[in-house]
Amino acid sequence: MDWGTELWDQYDIIEKHTQSGLELMDKYVKFVRERTEIEQNYAKQLRNLSKKYNQKRSNKDEPECRLSSHQSFLNILNEMNDYAGQRELIAENLMINICIDLNKYLQEIKQERKTYLMEAKKAQQSLESTYKQLDNSKKRFEREWREAERAAQHAEKTDQDINATKADVEKAKQQAHMKAHIAEECKNDYAAQLQKYNKEQNQFYFNDMPLIFNKLQDLDERRARKLAQGYILFSDTEKHVMPIIGKCLEGITKAGSNVNEKNDSRIVIEQNKSGFERPGDLEFEDYSQGINRASSDSSLGTPKGPIDILGKNRSKNFWLFSRRSKKVTPEKALPTVTEDFGHLPPEQRRKRLQQKFEEICKELQKEVDQSEALGKMKDVYEKNPQMGDPASLAPQINQTSQNIERLRGEMSKYETWLAEAGGRGDALRYRAHSFNNNGAHDVYSPDGAHSDESTPDPSQAIYAEFDDDFDDEELAAPIGECTAMYNFPGISEGTISMQEGDVLAVVEEDKGDGWTRVRRNNGDEGYIPTSYVSITHKK
Repeated sequence: MDWGTELWDQYDIIEKHTQSGLELMDKYVKFVRERTEIEQNYAKQLRNLSKKYNQKRSNKDEPECRLSSHQSFLNILNEMNDYAGQRELIAENLMINICIDLNKYLQEIKQERKTYLMEAKKAQQSLESTYKQLDNSKKRFEREWREAERAAQHAEKTDQDINATKADVEKAKQQAHMKAHIAEECKNDYAAQLQKYNKEQNQFYFNDMPLIFNKLQDLDERRARKLAQGYILFSDTEKHVMPIIGKCLEGITKAGSNVNEKNDSRIVIEQNKSGFERPGDLEFEDYSQGINRASSDSSLGTPKGPIDILGKNRSKNFWLFSRRSKKVTPEKALPTVTEDFGHLPPEQRRKRLQQKFEEICKELQKEVDQSEALGKMKDVYEKNPQMGDPASLAPQINQTSQNIERLRGEMSKYETWLAEAGGRGDALRYRAHSFNNNGAHDVYSPDGAHSDESTPDPSQAIYAEFDDDFDDEELAAPIGECTAMYNFPGISEGTISMQEGDVLAVVEEDKGDGWTRVRRNNGDEGYIPTSYVSITHKK
């Protein structure tokens, strides 16, 4: 079925219907464009949201960054950022494949429809013009025929009039004959115009207009088909990115599954473990009997009363004892940051010293490698002067040597502190290389085996003075006694272990370095941290 046959007399309906179809396509284009704007705004808001909650990207050294729940949240933010990118892709494809394409097609079929309607109007105007000529010839034929009848009646009346002359009768007959001839011509012209109009009308209704209507039908069907493709693209555009969006959502699910609460708890312990022992029971101090107080002014002792663990009554951390302080005073209650990290609890101090020691080792390794490279380059220049002047390398070699000496000194200093903090064994285990006085590798071979040309470990001399004291002196008389408040492993050379509650004899008081020399009942002597014991001097 086609419009030209079935709707041959419905020009206005066809014009209105095709116009409605174009308006529908234009409306759909506007709809998709607004949907595109929504997608773009949605993607922008998602990106801003991810950026807002991911502002601490630069603070990767924060303790929380190591927690799996924190890492999972960062992964979720990254996945949401990727998800926003897919929404932007949807908006872009909708704009290109639907809005731009349909709008271009809409303009084309608008022009095509306009051309068909112009052809219909021309055909209509041509038929109307022919009809007008037919009507004019018809009216003229009608007018001339009536005049011819009147002229014939006048001639007949004149012929019967006895008073009329022969000339009058002849003239009237000639006039009637002329009018009849003109009327006959008008009749023939009217007949020709009628035949012409009928032919054009037949052409108009059976050929011209059906053809135009069929073209408009084809245009409308193509418009509907194109619009249907746009409808499908509206869905396919989003389906195309659904696998990637699905991966983003799977990534979010995986981020949730990767949260390991047990491991997070372990990390919190590792990061915040102080290494302190829990406070022991307070001793009864019987002032009525004149007994000396258990804790002297030369040691820190255990704080009286409950320890403020929750920190409700303090603005900064308060540690139970300071490594070098013998007595907690108001001005020393708030620890100050020191190079040896003495302001930190034992466990945290050991970790920070270990980290600093490893950093210095790595930096020293770089300087040693550079020194070796400069030495080789100098040898090449000496053997082949045309390649360069050996003297030009002197400033760099000197600077590198100074850096090596400086770093070696820092390494020795931190190694001493690390051993003091109870991490000497870890320090040796973490050291990848030792360095001799020339800056070359000498303790460990590249494959990890121990080399024969090893030099003494600098840390071996940490407590050398302690050994000399033990060898050269007789057993000194105790100057007091001390009670251990905390456990001390005493794994470093020159130190002695003790358990909480042990009573030891003090043979040498703290000289300001934070260590006190003590003796067991069996005669074993060694050094212990002054802040780990409560000292009572003899009167």
